Amino acid sequence: MTRMPPLQQKVQGVLDELVGTGAETGLQVAVYHRGALVVDAVAGVADSRTGRAVTPRTPFFSFSAGKVMTSLIAHLLVGAGEVAYDTRVADLWPRFGTRGKETATLRHVLTHTAGVPAMPRGVGPGDLTDWSRVCAALADAEPRWRPGTRTGYHSFTYGFLVGEVARRATGKPMRQLLHERVTVPLGLDGDLFFGVPPSDLARLAHLEDATPPPALPPDGETVLAPWEMRPSAAMGNSHEILQADIPSVGTFTAREIAAVHAAALDGRLIAADRLGELTAVAFEGTDQVFGTPARLALGYPLGRISTRPEETPTTFGWVGGGGSYVYADTATGTSFALTKTRLTPHFATAQRLADLTTAELDPAA
Repeated sequence: MTRMPPLQQKVQGVLDELVGTGAETGLQVAVYHRGALVVDAVAGVADSRTGRAVTPRTPFFSFSAGKVMTSLIAHLLVGAGEVAYDTRVADLWPRFGTRGKETATLRHVLTHTAGVPAMPRGVGPGDLTDWSRVCAALADAEPRWRPGTRTGYHSFTYGFLVGEVARRATGKPMRQLLHERVTVPLGLDGDLFFGVPPSDLARLAHLEDATPPPALPPDGETVLAPWEMRPSAAMGNSHEILQADIPSVGTFTAREIAAVHAAALDGRLIAADRLGELTAVAFEGTDQVFGTPARLALGYPLGRISTRPEETPTTFGWVGGGGSYVYADTATGTSFALTKTRLTPHFATAQRLADLTTAELDPAA
């Protein structure tokens, strides 16, 4: 009988417990530590309608956790000299430089300080599959604040802003850049997507909403539209959304997205002398969308979700609506990823598993 490593055994036990109690229905957790895969655990079903089991090769649509791939591509383009953090967006995308957005730079986009957090009026979830329509609306939008002066979560606009800068700098869409710059060089092609190929749709996890769904403030009291604020299984299961290049969100397995961050940490993707930029504070302020303190690096919030940012300053990553979570820690060489089928209004599962991982791998924790 093969004995599982201690952390693998502990994580597997938590996943089995969560599924057994009905708190979760299907999950993946993967952890790399200093380049080695030390956790590769799954539990439950990928599709409760059919009973299809989760496997390590089951891709999950994980909402904004996919922004780690978007931010990474921006860093790779800067490293290749194809764009700079202080390149003005309008230098590449002239139409964007109107109505007070003339000074917006890629740095502002990466720190969510560009001033266009919400999709312009008239752009709904059904329009996300139309790249040209969304970008035209963003180019014509008036910013809510002067770029670089305030921060506010750019929920869906983020991916289109980074993506259009990248497209104009390279001539390639984000799904192609992800393929050419990340998945193929790392030998991970087939489990990370901006836009899922039709042939892979049947492999995906089928998401389900928690009951009851979280309440939202009445219309008119939020910066973002309700569909931008709250994830829904209907969106995450839509074949139109899944197949579209929408780099504000992403589809992946926990194992492969954790492998991407492991490669960023060990120098295969990001040069060691640039790694500090991933955890250097680039902007601090009050998030104008949520009203909460924000500490941001270039492309990532800083800190683990179960801690204050200043307590874990070397940790960067993204949570995804519904409870998924992807992060890396430059101090401990740890890369963590959680994907799941049940969209909960909290991150209790992610916090529990991230804390467990830290306690096992970080002697200073």
